[in-house]
Amino acid sequence: MDPKISKQLMELIEDLIFVFGSNRAGVHGAGAAKDAMQWGAKYGQGRGLQGRSYGIPTKETWRDPGLPLPEIGQEIGNFWNFARARPQMPFLVTPIGTGRAGHSVEDIAKLFERLQFEENIVLPKQFREVLGVQPNPLTKELAQKLAASQ
Repeated sequence: MDPKISKQLMELIEDLIFVFGSNRAGVHGAGAAKDAMQWGAKYGQGRGLQGRSYGIPTKETWRDPGLPLPEIGQEIGNFWNFARARPQMPFLVTPIGTGRAGHSVEDIAKLFERLQFEENIVLPKQFREVLGVQPNPLTKELAQKLAASQ
């Protein structure tokens, strides 16, 4: 997802939660993790809700390669449980694990397969394309708000 679009959406929708790939050490120095700092990500906290952001670890530390896919899958499962318990909270997922963690869009998208049906989770277009799913109503609503703000 384009960082400019993410920022515009976060500014337009006050309760939107920015979901980003993190490292377990919580060093938010680059990419979406750095962007998440403006939405409340806390330095030293690598996972979970942090202000209007939610970290999903995809690396151990900022220097290390990406975590193994099964470990990222467990972290995504933790996020899924959190989001399902809070249907009133909308979550904007960035393409976690596909940048500095070095995994393919296809591999990470498949880890999100069970989340595609959650009404309060917006998956990146790249993930939806791999999964072969259409945008959910929240995704369409955010796109309309973004278009109306232009």
